[in-house]
Amino acid sequence: MLRHLDRGASKNREQLTEPVKRNRVDQSSKKSIGRNEVQSWTTAVNQSLHIVWQEIKRQLILVMSFLLAALWYCRRLYAYLAQLLKWWSRYLQRKFKKNLSVLAEVDLLGYCAREWKGETKQAKQMKAAYEELFWRHHIKYIRQVRRDNYCALRAVLFQVFSQGIYFPSWMKERDILKLPEKLLYSQGCNWIQQYSFGPERYTGANVFGKLRKCIETLKTQWTEISGVKDHEERGNMCNILFSDESKEYKLYEAIKFIMLYQVVEAYEQMKNEQKRVPVIFSLLFARDTSSDPLSFMMNHLNSIGDTGGLEQVEMFLLGYLLEVKIRVYRLYKFNTEEFQVNYPEEYHRDWQEVSLLTEDDHHYHIPIIRI
Repeated sequence: MLRHLDRGASKNREQLTEPVKRNRVDQSSKKSIGRNEVQSWTTAVNQSLHIVWQEIKRQLILVMSFLLAALWYCRRLYAYLAQLLKWWSRYLQRKFKKNLSVLAEVDLLGYCAREWKGETKQAKQMKAAYEELFWRHHIKYIRQVRRDNYCALRAVLFQVFSQGIYFPSWMKERDILKLPEKLLYSQGCNWIQQYSFGPERYTGANVFGKLRKCIETLKTQWTEISGVKDHEERGNMCNILFSDESKEYKLYEAIKFIMLYQVVEAYEQMKNEQKRVPVIFSLLFARDTSSDPLSFMMNHLNSIGDTGGLEQVEMFLLGYLLEVKIRVYRLYKFNTEEFQVNYPEEYHRDWQEVSLLTEDDHHYHIPIIRI
């Protein structure tokens, strides 16, 4: 009986625990399936990320390769452009320096040492003269001027423009553009057709048009530069102007013609005894080679810029018509009274001054004073 009861109880316990066991198995199976799903999802995600990263890495490698190639190319291009710019800059500097007719200032004694290296009597005299200028006259620098037959005109006009000196008073009172026609029609100077523009000779009837263009250039450039107040800006404008041969030579020919106009007027005044003329014209007409305006033009004026430069009488005339005192240091006249001269000797106190330096009265440079 007891056994029978134990077996029944045991059987009942098994029946009661069997659902619990089945439930635990089901839960374990579900957990296993869940873990498998998570692992599968994680694997899929990892594979997707791996594929995406591989694609991104491939794109990054392509981009970096392109950037490196572009950087290398840009560096090569930059180096090439830098070299090209350097070459072009040197070319422009050489061209500008070649065309520049008035060079930048250099040390006076250094220039003397380069030009006069020997121990001849002339070299010693020149060295002594340069030292005199340096120590006594405070001339510390020199600007070299192109050595041609416009040299004196160039050295004077460059300083007139760079100093901002205005038109002389007599030019303000009349229209200088009409001077060629005035000489022809009012004073009957038809021989002006024989006027020479430096090396270009005998232009005939075209002379009046060419002279007008020259005078227009002079008036325009003079007005423009003298109106600039800043000294450095004026200097830059002068450097540009005096590196343009076409404009530069028009200036000189205009001044030459204005010199002729002054001579014609003085000659008419002397002939008609209208009024007393400056001594300079008496000296000019006293020469056998310039006894009248025509001979002056043919024997002196036409050669300027071609076969000769300004002589002393023309230097007096230049200073008179520009109303400036031209002080000239003549080094070959060192230790004489003619070492330093002024053109003209008679000048007004309100006239401004320009300075020249010459070793032979043919070629002139610009001395720079520093105190």
